[in-house]
Amino acid sequence: MSESDTIPLHQRSSQSDIDEIENLINVSVQPATPPPSSAPVLPARPPSPPRASIPVSSSPFPPPKVTPVSTGASSNARSNIAATGFGSASTTLTEPVWETVKRDLMRIVSNLKLVVFPNPYREDPGKALRDWDLWGPFFFIIFLGLALSWSATIDKSKVFAVAFAVLAAGAVVLTLNVLLLGGHIIFFQSLSLLGYCLFPLDVGAVVCMLKSNVIIKIIVVLITLAWSSWAAYPFMSAAVGPSRKGLALYPVFLLYISVGFLIFAIN
Repeated sequence: MSESDTIPLHQRSSQSDIDEIENLINVSVQPATPPPSSAPVLPARPPSPPRASIPVSSSPFPPPKVTPVSTGASSNARSNIAATGFGSASTTLTEPVWETVKRDLMRIVSNLKLVVFPNPYREDPGKALRDWDLWGPFFFIIFLGLALSWSATIDKSKVFAVAFAVLAAGAVVLTLNVLLLGGHIIFFQSLSLLGYCLFPLDVGAVVCMLKSNVIIKIIVVLITLAWSSWAAYPFMSAAVGPSRKGLALYPVFLLYISVGFLIFAIN
């Protein structure tokens, strides 16, 4: 066998390798076909019906619940409102006049006891005149003016006018004096206090109007003057500082001395 008749094996193997590579390239270049799916095809879903709209409120609080009221309940409510004013408990605007007068008289008596008569609360101004009023001082000033005018023989109206002006203006001036001295007291409370302290002088004016003896008049005026000053002392002295007590008390004593002199001179 000659050399021309033999075929080299390495040429065939190389040719087959080239063919395999070309086949792989062709397979990779071709588009991949999806495998057949065995799942059934579902029909298209119909559109969902429109939802109901929900109202949205801008207020953070829930709306109030309205409870229907029957006709009988509404008529009862109207009758209650008509009987008690505005539906609440009765106030001083709807009470009888006698109840108002009785309540004011009881307050005057209570304040008179706390201010004028000896009691354990006289040394505490906060407890003595916490529930102050102006009806009592107004009554005592009017009564003292009337007592002095009844005792006068001439110009009774002028005597009443002078007495009323002196007492009213004096109480206002004394109150302003205490406030200017740095006193810790309410303006109207001070007026109420000075007016209640006139009660002993009212008693002295009545006694001097009934008695004509000069000695008895002097004794009565001195006793009532000391009583009024004693009644005003703890309240006025407690309203100012210790270094200003004399400046606050001296005008008070001066006012009561002037009233006592009017009682003695006119009678």
